[in-house]
Amino acid sequence: MISALDHVQLAAPPGTEDELRAYYGDVLGMTEIPKPPLLAARGGCWFASGAARLHIGVEEGFRPARKAHPGIRVDGIDAFAARLEERGAKVVWDDNLPGHRRFYCEDPFGNRLEFLEPVGAG
Repeated sequence: MISALDHVQLAAPPGTEDELRAYYGDVLGMTEIPKPPLLAARGGCWFASGAARLHIGVEEGFRPARKAHPGIRVDGIDAFAARLEERGAKVVWDDNLPGHRRFYCEDPFGNRLEFLEPVGAG
């Protein structure tokens, strides 16, 4: 039986690890997790914050995920959106999910990211 979601895998162009660290680490505030040596040789970076884990692998012929996306729950969504905007990320609010406040943004490579918080939380 499924017990939890371990991680979400996204992709980025080869050689972009410094940009990944800047966005997922500095802008989003996630912590980089060391990859096992065999996997580290393939490039990319892994990040975590709370129970959320994102693995960003590098891919030749990369195309951003514009529809498929991780939905990342946050506490204090207004402050989190302000943090992203202060760091240059474009935040697009969407009020079409009952019981939640949410917004979308894109990483530097065009991958869609959704951030949401249940109404009345935080």
